[in-house]
Amino acid sequence: MIYLDYAATTPASKDALKAFQKLSTDIYGNSSSLHDAGGKAESMLRHCRQKLAELISGEPEGIYFTSGGTESNFLAIHSILNGLPSDKRHFLMTEMEHQSIHILKRHLSMAGFEVSTMKPNACGIITAEILERHLRPDTGLVSIQHANSETGVIQPLAEISSFLHERGVLLHSDAVQTFAKIPVNAARLGVDALSVSSHKVYGPKGTGAVYIRPGVNWRPVYPGTLHEKGFRSGTVNVPGVGAFVTAAESTIGHMAAAYEKHQMLRSHFLQGLKERRLPISLAVSDAADSQVLPHILGCFFHCFEGQYVMLECNRRGICISTGSACSAGYHEPSNTMNALGIPREQALQFIRISFGYDTTKNHIDKLLDVLTDMNHEKGDQRIDRRIKTDGS
Repeated sequence: MIYLDYAATTPASKDALKAFQKLSTDIYGNSSSLHDAGGKAESMLRHCRQKLAELISGEPEGIYFTSGGTESNFLAIHSILNGLPSDKRHFLMTEMEHQSIHILKRHLSMAGFEVSTMKPNACGIITAEILERHLRPDTGLVSIQHANSETGVIQPLAEISSFLHERGVLLHSDAVQTFAKIPVNAARLGVDALSVSSHKVYGPKGTGAVYIRPGVNWRPVYPGTLHEKGFRSGTVNVPGVGAFVTAAESTIGHMAAAYEKHQMLRSHFLQGLKERRLPISLAVSDAADSQVLPHILGCFFHCFEGQYVMLECNRRGICISTGSACSAGYHEPSNTMNALGIPREQALQFIRISFGYDTTKNHIDKLLDVLTDMNHEKGDQRIDRRIKTDGS
């Protein structure tokens, strides 16, 4: 099997699995317990908080461990909104956000918050002009993905945060796709909160974290919660947290080399499309005035629906996707495609290819072979239809 869906999830690394096993057998106490086993677990959590804070250039007291990216987004946004003054009940988000935030949007509306969405420009970027049009006097928090999971487009968060802070507005960012892929420096980006996930960085599933800048007021979503300083209910998954931080340290240690490799693989794929004259185009052009994560290629395979392409690739032993795995099963254009104004017929032709540690040029060539075969088969079908029409 050739796996080209690393933006959806990654395999746990050997180091992460080793850490998980060791912590599961050696440090298994509840970190809230007052006995020695609990003390060892709490000490390990403090160590992990410190390490993760260093990786994002944040403060350890701002780290809260969660069950993953979805819960991180939910708790970060809702907790901060709960802590805002009563005259700041407006929450603004982009239409391209992860499905978890779109689900939260409905919940927040029922909880009495006002929620608005904004579209990006044609390049997939949120600009100061766009923000200016949507901000209101009662806007308290804005959420903008650091990079989109379907197009790979990276948002200029440092510029955005500066613009918002001048107007007294806080910024949360879903950094699940960018953490350990490009530098995520909370101080330099100017974010007030961000969300990260373990299974995107070769750690185990079921673990993630929120960073809330110390000084930002928040109130718990679930009153009376005792774990994670009241941020989240439930016994903290110390082995999972330890494995997550182990994986994150290793992935960041190899980040520059991986980035360079992914750029090479991206160029190889795009050159292959050109040489084979395949009717495939990027959802957001690399020539556009934007930065993209090189390991994510969101494309349209014209004349084919994305689900058919994905299933055909799967039949031939190659795993790709038609967008975010959290939206899989819905045969409708994604939030991102709608936000970019892509016509429905074209949006349904979307496929996503994403690289990881084990991806090679040979894997890319085999994918190109499958896509080429599909295109030839389509061409043959057109010729057959033309012959039958002419013959009749």
